[in-house]
Amino acid sequence: MVYSVLFAGLWVLASTVVAMLPMRLQFPPGVVLFISAPALIVWLGHDFGWFFSVLAFAAFASMFRNPIRYYWRRWTGQEVEE
Repeated sequence: MVYSVLFAGLWVLASTVVAMLPMRLQFPPGVVLFISAPALIVWLGHDFGWFFSVLAFAAFASMFRNPIRYYWRRWTGQEVEE
């Protein structure tokens, strides 16, 4: 249980550092954070219950709302602003 909170804190610190990088350098570490977040959310939900997992997913979706919206439009064939 302690490890999930530790890794969640490290994920938050890493995402804060990535957000401070110039935009051209944000993509590679941002993809790693984007892919690792659902696994971390499931782990937190396993340790603390589904309610905290829902809260973590809402925070994840809020943080990555623009990339999610962009790729959703690309995958569904809608027009994407470049």
